[in-house]
Amino acid sequence: MSEIKSVCVYCGSGNGADPAYLSAAKTLGTDLAKAGIRLVYGGGSTGLMGAVADATLAAGGQVTGIIPQFLQDRERGHTGLTELIVTKDMHERKWAMFEKSDAFVALPGGIGTLEELIEILTWAQLGRHTKPVIVANINGYWNHLSELIRYMIAQDFIHSQLQLNPVFTKAAEDILPAVYATKRQHV
Repeated sequence: MSEIKSVCVYCGSGNGADPAYLSAAKTLGTDLAKAGIRLVYGGGSTGLMGAVADATLAAGGQVTGIIPQFLQDRERGHTGLTELIVTKDMHERKWAMFEKSDAFVALPGGIGTLEELIEILTWAQLGRHTKPVIVANINGYWNHLSELIRYMIAQDFIHSQLQLNPVFTKAAEDILPAVYATKRQHV
């Protein structure tokens, strides 16, 4: 089994309405650092993105931020990272995040977070990767997505259920154990 050396975290550039989201981002960042796992994320300095990066760095971890130039100007890319990669566009950013990551985690976020998660699930369904995909369903944030995926399966629009196998966790403390357990299943 190959080792998990880096985890890509998709999440919002805002904090969201529930304080549990920010708490989960901080917990995940700390857990990644303690496990010696590099954080790969969108490179922003605000919201859950900034919180997960700051927590990882504060706990002594390594962080790679990947941000397209237009967002670097707009969202203020994080300046204290181990590595900041500025790409020409979103497509290049997502590919770089994919290549640098051994697993993917979606914390709460908006349309951008949803789009990144759906794309990585699509790539799994198409057989482009078997990397773990964990959905951090903090306080039920992703309940509707879970229901939609089950409905798509029931309606026979998702056929390769073994490849499209996101794992939904309820607590931040469960994310890394789920990454490891899912990795073992795909070896």
